[in-house]
Amino acid sequence: MKSSFGDARRCPKIAPSLLSADFADIRAQMAVVAEAGADYFHIDVMDGWFVPNITWGPKIIKDLRKLTPLTFDTHLMIVEPEKYVDEFIDAGANIVTVHWEATVHAHRLIQQIKSGGARAGLAVNPATSLSELDQILPYIDLLLIMSVNPGFGGQSYIPTSTAKIAAARRMIADGGYSVELEVDGGVHAENFVEVGRAGADTIVMGAGIYGTPNPGAAIKLVRELWAN
Repeated sequence: MKSSFGDARRCPKIAPSLLSADFADIRAQMAVVAEAGADYFHIDVMDGWFVPNITWGPKIIKDLRKLTPLTFDTHLMIVEPEKYVDEFIDAGANIVTVHWEATVHAHRLIQQIKSGGARAGLAVNPATSLSELDQILPYIDLLLIMSVNPGFGGQSYIPTSTAKIAAARRMIADGGYSVELEVDGGVHAENFVEVGRAGADTIVMGAGIYGTPNPGAAIKLVRELWAN
């Protein structure tokens, strides 16, 4: 199966993380990055158990869905995700990513997501070895490499993540899998190109976009850096 991802010559897709946006002005915050060419909206769902933070549930996604046609890249950092994935799909999630560390039946859960009509993603924490994924990689649509420990925005990129991204890229290529490789955590203008050259198809940016004075300009800047 030939992969449709992994073209090192193409600028990675950009997925602004709404975790870092100002929800008091969320319509404008979403519009400015959409107009600048954002590819996805990355939506972090946290339950206070799997990670030490709480964000939002399906109701917020359903309401945000009215504001944009862009892909909702929904990242579930929750325990027992199999209980909730259908609700998130019904609310408007296009991609549902669950954590390898949060389920003991990953294959069943991936099939559940696909049966609901969404693309199925699998996320791995920084300390999780890629060697654990041999049996699940052929079945997923997206692999999310966490380059920070999940739970909070604004963290610093873990430097060893670059080698892990490159290793994941090789695993996908060697298997001939059509798996999108996404990276999330601590990516900003200074390391965007490094992460992309390592093999990322899609890069999540939170503070690197919404923590800047002009989120739209931040997207244009990283694309210019890639081109040069």
